[in-house]
Amino acid sequence: MKNIKDFDLKDLEEEFEKIGEKKYRAAQVFHWLYIDKVKSFDEMTNLSLELREKLKENYTICNYKILRKQESSDGTKKYLFDVLDGNAIETVLMQYHHGKTVCVSTQIGCKMGCKFCASTGIKFIRNLTPGEIVEQILAVEQDIGDKISNVVYMGIGEPLDNYDNVIKSIRILNNQKGLNIGARHISVSTSGIVPRIYDLANENIQCTLSISLHATTDEKRSKMMPVNNRYNISQLLKACKDYIKITNRRISFEYALAKDNNDNLDDAKELVKLLKGMLCHVNLIPINKIENGIFVKSTNENIMKFRDYLNENGIVATIRRELGSDIEAACGQLRRKNLDNN
Repeated sequence: MKNIKDFDLKDLEEEFEKIGEKKYRAAQVFHWLYIDKVKSFDEMTNLSLELREKLKENYTICNYKILRKQESSDGTKKYLFDVLDGNAIETVLMQYHHGKTVCVSTQIGCKMGCKFCASTGIKFIRNLTPGEIVEQILAVEQDIGDKISNVVYMGIGEPLDNYDNVIKSIRILNNQKGLNIGARHISVSTSGIVPRIYDLANENIQCTLSISLHATTDEKRSKMMPVNNRYNISQLLKACKDYIKITNRRISFEYALAKDNNDNLDDAKELVKLLKGMLCHVNLIPINKIENGIFVKSTNENIMKFRDYLNENGIVATIRRELGSDIEAACGQLRRKNLDNN
């Protein structure tokens, strides 16, 4: 059966017409799912018993179970959710002064093979559906009893490799009749799938695009990120510049600093050359050491020098606050531990 959370409101209206129901019924169901956050069709009390039975016969409502939860001293919570088919996904809740942010996964496993990411080595199994992505936010809201204000597509998987499902999940989150999370409070990260950056630019969704750059030369970036062998830095940055022209939106570049690899002043100088004149922001990330990983965290001194050089030369740069380090909050660590224990 179909998961009813896989439909955005427009598609749900079309679906209801196919089964002989009025379009406005779809809006009622949408309200029950995302405003009242019910877990069963029986709770949708303004629908007739006949319609509720029809829905139960044709659709399911995806409701995740928490397999494991870890809580950091800084308030970060990491969840391992049962997606109800024998697989598990990770979701992270982060607490900031501006609200609560959830980092969602978009795939079970990942194909990208980035050498500094803890999800490397987790076999790709399948894409998550729109409803399975959205359910991560709903499940966290239910657990904490509070509303999520920001969503980042930066968990396990490459969001733009699951493009259609990710876009539909954004439309569900953004819908004013549903969770009503503003598009500017939604950030989509990519390792650099160039054709999909152009597709995203033409979606007319005002979300933030985050580019995992992490190096200033093709030689270094290819060693860190195999995707660079297909879409090199030159192609990627051209796509980014075109994205900015089309959307007039600022891009965030993610740059994970690894000791004796990409964290010296020469790298900072090259990064300034690459990004000069672009409407962008650089998010410097103290890299997480992962099991069997070849990269280790840069020194605090180098991280601050790197940031200061960028800012002094016209590139706005900040250092990402480290959250959840005491609960292994890097993507993939909790799921890998769960797999190892089974």
